[in-house]
Amino acid sequence: MGKTRVEWIDLVRALAILTVLYIHAADGIFIISSDAIVNFTIYSRIFNFISLFIGRIGVPFFLMITGYLLFDRSYDDERVRSFWNKSCKGLIIVTILWSIIYAISLQFVVVKSGQVNFSEAGNLFFSHMWYMPMIIGMYLSMPFVSAALERFHPETIWQATIVFTLLAFLLPFVTTVLAMHGIQNVNIQSCLGFSGGVYGIYIIIGYLTKKGLFKKYSSNKLRILAIISFLICVVFQYYAFIKGYGFTLWYEFPFILTGSFALFELCSRRDKVRAYPLVTFLAKYSFAVFLVHNLFRLPLLPLVVQLPYSEPVKAIILWILLIFFSYLATVIIYRIPKFGKFLLYMR
Repeated sequence: MGKTRVEWIDLVRALAILTVLYIHAADGIFIISSDAIVNFTIYSRIFNFISLFIGRIGVPFFLMITGYLLFDRSYDDERVRSFWNKSCKGLIIVTILWSIIYAISLQFVVVKSGQVNFSEAGNLFFSHMWYMPMIIGMYLSMPFVSAALERFHPETIWQATIVFTLLAFLLPFVTTVLAMHGIQNVNIQSCLGFSGGVYGIYIIIGYLTKKGLFKKYSSNKLRILAIISFLICVVFQYYAFIKGYGFTLWYEFPFILTGSFALFELCSRRDKVRAYPLVTFLAKYSFAVFLVHNLFRLPLLPLVVQLPYSEPVKAIILWILLIFFSYLATVIIYRIPKFGKFLLYMR
């Protein structure tokens, strides 16, 4: 990617990190303002529901890029060991280092502010680190899955993906709908850990996109699918709210899958990207920004939440501040000789 960049991949990567920062900004504002939730206007609530859809497409984008770039390769014993040595080992070390950095930083934040709840602050501080062991596990198994995929036609893989998708996405959705309507004793479960679960499905869809399996669908149909997915996500959240059901939009929700897939496939059809130098900059530092941004999120939250504006405006302000400080920090760290690139996992 460093030698021959693909413009639309950079666009998706840039959009992915911007949406991740966005959801963490919006989530932070609404979480820290949760005591005043009864005073939220209907517009603030709908803004939060919309924000959750926008923010949740970031991780699927990252995973689909992974499948697009890394699955379509041939692996033998030497290449597997090389891939693990270059990708997995460094990623594990970086994960440990940043966990230590966040743990130490959290101590300073809590000590300096007696009003900060330690457990809540920790949840906000480490909220993004769940991604790291997940992607490490995907990297470790990727050469074996790639070798298996080589043997089958994309249509065959797609058929299996549909079955896994129904099990991983549709069954939990049915359970949620039943629970929302007071039917609590129905627990439909399926163990798909061996397949990578919902995250593995996102990666497979990225691979199938590269194989051109979805080119038969017109762009207009994909746009309609994206819009319908967005509307269902927002309406479903609002319906859960008026029913008094504690629902959180997450990556196993089927319409996050359909919406992010439609947008990813649409982006893959772009030959040129406007403002590409800016997009390249955003994409280049995207994973580094993912690693560092929560260092600024918690200190900025108490300042932004006190501004005399509505929650949506505060969320936008925090998002802009997160973008600015996170990219500034990564550019500075990147220039530390011999250490900056390694700490940011940039090669």
